[in-house]
Amino acid sequence: MAIPSNIDAHAKPPAAIKEVYKKFQKLDAAKLDEQHPDLLDLSSSSARNDDLVQVSHIRELPCDLRQVFLDFLTSSADHITSREARGNLHGHQQRTTVYEFKILPGLYIYPSLLPPAVQLALLDKLLHRDLSNPQHKTNVHMHYDVPYPASTPVGDGDSSASRSSFFNSAAMDLVFPPKDPNTHKAITTSQFLSKKLRWMTLGGQYDWTAKQYPSTAPPPFPADVKGLIDCLFPFMKAEAAILNLYAPGDTLSLHRDVSEECSAPLVSVSLGCDGVFVCGLEGADGQARVVAMRLKSGDAVVMSGEARYAWHGVPRVVAGTCPEFLGEWPSRGQTDGDVERFAMWKGWMAGKRINLNVRQMFA
Repeated sequence: MAIPSNIDAHAKPPAAIKEVYKKFQKLDAAKLDEQHPDLLDLSSSSARNDDLVQVSHIRELPCDLRQVFLDFLTSSADHITSREARGNLHGHQQRTTVYEFKILPGLYIYPSLLPPAVQLALLDKLLHRDLSNPQHKTNVHMHYDVPYPASTPVGDGDSSASRSSFFNSAAMDLVFPPKDPNTHKAITTSQFLSKKLRWMTLGGQYDWTAKQYPSTAPPPFPADVKGLIDCLFPFMKAEAAILNLYAPGDTLSLHRDVSEECSAPLVSVSLGCDGVFVCGLEGADGQARVVAMRLKSGDAVVMSGEARYAWHGVPRVVAGTCPEFLGEWPSRGQTDGDVERFAMWKGWMAGKRINLNVRQMFA
């Protein structure tokens, strides 16, 4: 599909799509726990609305999903043996049903795609390793000079195996000085992780203000995360990503992703608390085609074809819905000693929703 020439990155969303967004933003929390007629939940076959979705035979997943996940789990020195990794994947279904939305062709959902072990490992890599890499910028860099924690030994004490993480106790004393003391006050590591951190960029460092990518060469995309995404979604290349972090009460405004130099599909992976995802297009007649779905931890969404440039946003994060196996992260992760090492942060993830939004930048 060619890149549309009439898309403005600064345009306002259509009123009809905005109306659906606002409805779920204002909806009473108790009603989200019911079977809301306008909110699609594909976590069980009984909740599927056949008027809205159809089983897709277009988006094919690898034949051996378990091997793809095993390769990811053993792709770095994270003290996970092949036997342990295989055990963590035991019982995970080899095939995942993929659904396409009838009113928005090209919009696909992969319910429960990532098994628990892969979700935990992905969090470890993104928030311990990649967040501590100065090449990957965050929203905090806009107003603060960000100090980075020193590496600390992990595992059996081998100094060659180290982890530099903001969640380490040694990083608790870090102070983030403001670039303009007249506008902002210094913050601590606790404030950074609990309240201030809203997004991080991987690979191409997207400029949210200018709504464009810098002309300079981007830093390398994390190889193991790229390998996982490229294997699961071979119709696009992972070259840039935005990791969004939410708490209940946070939102992501309606927008379109139009800054890439190609129209390759967008991929979004959900971790943590449930989120309401609204996506829609306005036709030439002014009529809108809009869907709202409840995304759960481990789900993936692909926006391609006609839906590639659809308006989309997150009007709601549902409190109290983080899966139990993720709720104790980072004190429960994929490496030896996590329970003790990150005890002070136990339960951090229970109040978070994290989205990894991956895109291809170049044709």
